[in-house]
Amino acid sequence: MADAISPDIWIAACAHALQLRWRTVNPRELEEMATELWRDARLRALPPRAAAEAWLGPVMELPS
Repeated sequence: MADAISPDIWIAACAHALQLRWRTVNPRELEEMATELWRDARLRALPPRAAAEAWLGPVMELPS
């Protein structure tokens, strides 16, 4: 699925998904982070929102 969209669209969608979790972070920084995620072949193979969630997983987990 991710191969069907252009890198620019994937990055924009991923940055938007990151912004839903990190509302106080500068959107430009989120776009830069999404670009880094796109460079990871494992994450790039996922839809943008799933890639953002996979990357955020360890950050969003609450300590036991």
